[in-house]
Amino acid sequence: MKSIKDLNITGKTVFIRCDFNVPKDEDGNITDDRRIRGALPTIRYCLDRDCKVILASHYERPEAGVYEDKYSLAPIVQRLQTLLKLATEITLANDVVGKNAKKKAAALQSGEVLVLENLRYEAGETQNDIILAKELASMVDIYINDAFGACHRAHASIDAMARLFDKEHKAAGFLLGKEVNFFEKTLEKPMRPFIAVVGGSKVGTKLEALNELINKVDKIIIGGGMAFTFLKAQGLEVGNSLVEDHLLNEAKKIMDKAKEEKVKFYLPVDVVIAPEFTDKCIAKYVPAQEIPKGWMGLDIGPASSRLFREVLNDAQTIIWNGPMGVYEMDKYAKGSTKMSHNIADTHATTIVGGGDTADVALRAGDVDEMTFVSTGGGASLNLIEGKKLPGIEALKA
Repeated sequence: MKSIKDLNITGKTVFIRCDFNVPKDEDGNITDDRRIRGALPTIRYCLDRDCKVILASHYERPEAGVYEDKYSLAPIVQRLQTLLKLATEITLANDVVGKNAKKKAAALQSGEVLVLENLRYEAGETQNDIILAKELASMVDIYINDAFGACHRAHASIDAMARLFDKEHKAAGFLLGKEVNFFEKTLEKPMRPFIAVVGGSKVGTKLEALNELINKVDKIIIGGGMAFTFLKAQGLEVGNSLVEDHLLNEAKKIMDKAKEEKVKFYLPVDVVIAPEFTDKCIAKYVPAQEIPKGWMGLDIGPASSRLFREVLNDAQTIIWNGPMGVYEMDKYAKGSTKMSHNIADTHATTIVGGGDTADVALRAGDVDEMTFVSTGGGASLNLIEGKKLPGIEALKA
């Protein structure tokens, strides 16, 4: 996989596939612009070489062909304008490969930036449509993928489009290169003890990752909703807690495999429970063995936080993917916040898998204390699983 530094891009028209799928509040204000900031080094590198730059990204899941303001990239363009501090205004096309985009692309001058509208307004994007890929490719000379967070999807702007360019005209941007190198180096030769902290709601989405991690790590800490599937697999009562009953045998196999491989496997010893999935009702701490029927676990308890802190004390490498509870509700965010603090306080190399985990670290004020915060949750999980990412394979082709 070539880096943008390996290409001759001076004066060329460059397409950069970015991941600007950033969180916004109810009023449409961007609440976390790390993905936008992450793309800046690649954009600046192109502008410094007198390139004409065309940026493209998806945002959430609009209905194809239906242009709605709430899915527009207009707020991203505003933030980019502020961050890049360009003398010229960044232009937003009001379509993806329509007349407006083509006209604005043709009029682009060296050192100028054009942003195409939300790629998912085109049905062909998620269908990996070659016709859409060819339309996008017709506007540019060089293809750069800097969207690590979307590399696990075989979409038109990620896969089909990249395959239309030869190796002298396509490469990875700085953010993508950094993400892939960090994960690959860490997983190949980690400093030990190597500890994985895995949370989130479901075991199913992380089954392959857990099986893969057991071959690589010294300890695994399990939290979040997925912990209750493991607790139930041990024969414990979990009340109305989130459980994937069809995966109880798989959960047992994972615990047995950890035992065989001499990997220490830690589950919560106490949990925060409530009778309903809301922060408006009473909640209390109970030992993990004493969850009553009709109640549900929504966070790890203080004893679990203390135990996990002790487990992390000697770590040299920590990979963290998934919150410890329903962190979106303040009442059940303590476990995730404490886990973030505990990981940040270690002397280890700390890698935070993107998405919700990065959001927890941000809310906890620990982002600057982490060695590396990934911009892609699903993509980082796939790298851990040892899967080939379509976006990376297309760059190598």
